[in-house]
Amino acid sequence: MNSLIIIGLGVIMIAAAIFTIYQKSIVSAIISAGVISLLASVIYLILGSPDVAMTEASIGSALTTVVFLYALNRMRKEKKDDK
Repeated sequence: MNSLIIIGLGVIMIAAAIFTIYQKSIVSAIISAGVISLLASVIYLILGSPDVAMTEASIGSALTTVVFLYALNRMRKEKKDDK
């Protein structure tokens, strides 16, 4: 049963990665990359590594997504200020 769940999450991760590559919107691509990391943390949890899962969820999914969105927001503000 666990193998089917892991395979299903892996397929969703691959689909999200392809979605990220072909996405026109940068915000959607950043959020999709965060979803990939979140699914990886769920897989780590199923495999019995709760410490790795918590690290991946907190740093890989949450912190990285927030930092990317913050950097994108700063770039857009600076672009408006240059005009």
